[in-house]
Order: sequence, then C-alpha cells, then structure tokens
Amino acid sequence: MDKREILKQHVLRFVKLTDDEIDLFVSHFKEHSFKKGQVVLGEGDRVDQEYFVLSGCLKAFFINDETKMYILQFAMPTWWTSDYGALYSNTRASISIDCITDAEVLSLSNADREKICSEVHAIEHFFRWRTNKGYVASQRRLLSFMNNDAKSRYEELMNMYPQLYNMVPKQLIAAYLGVSRETLSRLYNNHQHK
Repeated sequence: MDKREILKQHVLRFVKLTDDEIDLFVSHFKEHSFKKGQVVLGEGDRVDQEYFVLSGCLKAFFINDETKMYILQFAMPTWWTSDYGALYSNTRASISIDCITDAEVLSLSNADREKICSEVHAIEHFFRWRTNKGYVASQRRLLSFMNNDAKSRYEELMNMYPQLYNMVPKQLIAAYLGVSRETLSRLYNNHQHK
C-alpha cells in the first residue's frame, strides 16, 4: 500500500471526507525514513511537528537527572507521536523520540495542521477526536500506575498490545512499566504458565 494511502485509510475510518479534502490533507505531510536508534526529536529541540507512524516502532521517553529512563509512549503503525506540550505551547522539547526499529513516518507541521483544520471542519473534528482519545489513554495509564501492581500493569499492556513483546526490547517494556528487567522476566514467565 502506498505510504500516504495508509494515512488516508486511517483518517477515513473516523471522519467522512471528499476525495479532494483527503488529498488536500495528505498533501501537507512530509515523508521520512529513520534507522533503528535514530533520533526523531531530541530533548531541547524546537518542536513544530507531529509524526504519524507508517511502519516500525518509535518510543517517546524522558531521562531524569539520575539517568533513569521513563517511557511515555510506544508509537506503532497508525499511531501519532510528538512532544505535544512543546508542540502546542511553542517551546522546546522536554522529551525525546527515537526509533526502536527502522521506521517510516509522515510529519505534519503545527502551522499546516492549523491551516487544514481551519479549511476542513471534518479534519478539525478528527484531530479533536484523536486528542481526546490520547488524553483518555494517558489518564487510564496514570490510573493503572496508581492502582495496579506491576503484574496487573504488565497483563493489561500485553492484553492490549500483544505484538509489543516481540517488537520492543525487554528493558524498554520494563522501563514503560516502571519495573526492573528481572521483574519483567518473572512477570512474563508467570503470564506464560497461566
């Protein structure tokens, strides 16, 4: 499937657009290819775009003063990622995004998103829906961290995204769950023997 066709199909699942509207929308995106380990966005960078993942897997993360990594998001095909706080407030990135695997992405600048949203109401609706969905997912993850033990968080993640275990290195899944690599191995082994 053509790269831009993946984006078209994704958007058309959620909003109705004419052929001209979807073509106009897709025309604002730029294609990028990244290699495994390549940085897409570095902490301190100016943030003026968001990314739609076509293939591969990216991670959005933060490293604290003690050099401990906290993973905010894994971004798989048809997922969106950026430092949204910096994107919407026109500030520098407080997180980084890099590639867990080779990846193909499309980027959309903040200015182009605002322009297309003002021209096509359905696109504005799509972005509002997507933002709401992201907010709900963040809230659900935060509540899971506050209420669930590591075992429950692991099972929840594997039930929602079983492909992650084979796509993402185990130390990154551990960092996402806030556990050690050893604890992740125990959780995995216990989960397999159910």
